[in-house]
Amino acid sequence: MPEEPKLRIAKYFYLFLLIIGVVFYISWGILYNGWFDRGVYAVTIVLVGFGVTGVLLYSHVEK
Repeated sequence: MPEEPKLRIAKYFYLFLLIIGVVFYISWGILYNGWFDRGVYAVTIVLVGFGVTGVLLYSHVEK
């Protein structure tokens, strides 16, 4: 069964959130030497959390 376009778009959106979360944390740490900042953790956890959850859910729907 071919993958529906809406499912594919949603999966890549959540993958994008995951990547943006990781890139945000690493870039903020390098630029501002703020590896242990609560605000950065808050943004990163939301982005990575939604990204991982979405990718796992939409990968499960494909099967």
